Amino acid sequence: MEPALLCLRPHPYASLGAPYGPGSDPFRLRQGVRQRLLLAQDELQRLQPSLRLGIFDAWRPVVVQSFMVEHAFLEECRRRQLDASQPSQASRHEEVRQLVERFWAPPSSDPTTPPPHSTGAAVDLTLVSEAGMPLDMGGEIDAIGAVSEPHFYSELAHRNPDSAEAVWHERRELLASCLSVAGFVRHPNEWWHFSYGDQLWAWSTAAAEAVYGRSD
Repeated sequence: MEPALLCLRPHPYASLGAPYGPGSDPFRLRQGVRQRLLLAQDELQRLQPSLRLGIFDAWRPVVVQSFMVEHAFLEECRRRQLDASQPSQASRHEEVRQLVERFWAPPSSDPTTPPPHSTGAAVDLTLVSEAGMPLDMGGEIDAIGAVSEPHFYSELAHRNPDSAEAVWHERRELLASCLSVAGFVRHPNEWWHFSYGDQLWAWSTAAAEAVYGRSD
């Protein structure tokens, strides 16, 4: 990937043991998507010269998607003090599954419904300082819950423009506006997830079809 695009290392899912396979690059993206990210970064630095984009995650094969969906489910069960192996808690497990699916696409092997990241056309991003440190965006990437929704802080920001919530909202909007200039669309539930050319992009822009399918 071009030096102008900062990849946040170590890669979070590879560090968990996600099965990318030998020689695989989780920061891999379609060439057209990389070029648009450079345009987005140019726009960001026009508005805020001390900031740049930081890539958290990019290409995610279906086997890794499956691994991470299960990891997210188990982590959310642990957070709620649920035993994921206990059949008597099945109804509560289903609630967790449904919540996780708002943030993690099903690991479909159907080529007509590829998970967004499996196409190499979706990317998870944040804003990074001149020193290479990710900014506080008011919620961690991959957090399960309403705090991850792009406009979660908008009402609080409107009520108190001098608050931390206003700063977080402004940063989320800055990130989105720069990506939008370059043709990306933002995931409705995730402030960090943007795509160009996948099925979410096609649906959001009313395009006749996606540009990119699954990339193995």
